[in-house]
Amino acid sequence: MTADEVPGPLRRFARFTHQRRAKFAATPLAAALENDPVFRQRIAERFRKGLPEISEALEAGKVPAAADPLDVAAAAYLLRPRGWVRLIETAGDAAKEAAADRAEAEAAETLSRLEHEVGVLRAASKTEHERLRAELETARKEADHLRRQVRGLQGSAKHEEKEARRARSELDAVRVEAQAAIAAAEKEARRLRGRVAEVESALEASRRAAREGRSMEDTRVRLLLDTVLEAAQGLRRELALPPVGIRPADMVDAVVPGASGIKDIAQRALEGDDPALLDQLLALPQAHLVIDGYNVTKTGYPTLALNKQRDRLVGGLTGLAAQTGCEVTCVFDGAQLDAPVLLAPARGVRVMFSKPGETADELIRRLVRAEPPGRPVVVVSTDREVAEGVRKAGARPVPSTMLLRRLTRG
Repeated sequence: MTADEVPGPLRRFARFTHQRRAKFAATPLAAALENDPVFRQRIAERFRKGLPEISEALEAGKVPAAADPLDVAAAAYLLRPRGWVRLIETAGDAAKEAAADRAEAEAAETLSRLEHEVGVLRAASKTEHERLRAELETARKEADHLRRQVRGLQGSAKHEEKEARRARSELDAVRVEAQAAIAAAEKEARRLRGRVAEVESALEASRRAAREGRSMEDTRVRLLLDTVLEAAQGLRRELALPPVGIRPADMVDAVVPGASGIKDIAQRALEGDDPALLDQLLALPQAHLVIDGYNVTKTGYPTLALNKQRDRLVGGLTGLAAQTGCEVTCVFDGAQLDAPVLLAPARGVRVMFSKPGETADELIRRLVRAEPPGRPVVVVSTDREVAEGVRKAGARPVPSTMLLRRLTRG
């Protein structure tokens, strides 16, 4: 048909394919055929040309026996001969019967096909069942065999586990014994090492003591000998005594009635601060002046820093040693030191610091005890405990103010 022959609502479906047209244009096409007689006549003319036998038979009032009921119904609807409604109903019934026959035939065919497939499946199922039964029997036999093996392995595992527990217990016992033996050996080794260290320390101390003892005794003897010789010579010169008048009893040192004893001199030294007394003591042969350093500096110039105090005292003692010629030892407390002391060398002055855990007082007492009996030792300190201790050891204590006045005098 041309575009003018097609109704407006159907023109947009004219270029569709048969399948799309049947799907999308069915309702508009049915409405156009029902409501547009001209369009229906045009379709009817095309139908007559396409199916002339059916068209002529229907117009003659006959229904072709071999015709498709759907084609008969379509022709009756388009051509509308006499009784076309009945023809459509008859064609519809025939179409339903044909559809039922086709459905029955298809059902029978499907049933036959399904029966065949069921037979095939039954045969396959039987074969598969027999195969599975054989496999199940084989699996059962294998399972029985494996079960027996598992029972055997379980028994072996239990036995091995029992043996392993026994071995572990024995190993634990051996380990405990070994650890105890090792601990005892280490303890004994530590004890032996400590004992060896103690023996080595004792041996070294004994060796050092022997060396120091020999050196100390030699030094004490020589110093005492020099002191005695110088004292004897000084007394001989001072007293101008003839040799024939000297007797051994005259050389014994004792307190003569009416003369001052050593205790009196020490008492006067503690009570007075006359520097002339210090000069007399330092004039004795081989005199040794020992100074409690911080006791003197904190008495004379306590506001200075410790390093300034030490430098000032040592500088004054250098001049004193040069003037008197005596041995001078200045002792400081080492407990107040935070670092090694850098002190310029002082000629004629021995500077010493006490060891850790030792006070300057203890070092002074050791210095006094190291001197031989009879040597004049003068200790400068205002500490009465120090004075009493050194007095018992044979030294002569003097107060710090006496030395400060002597240093000030120059």
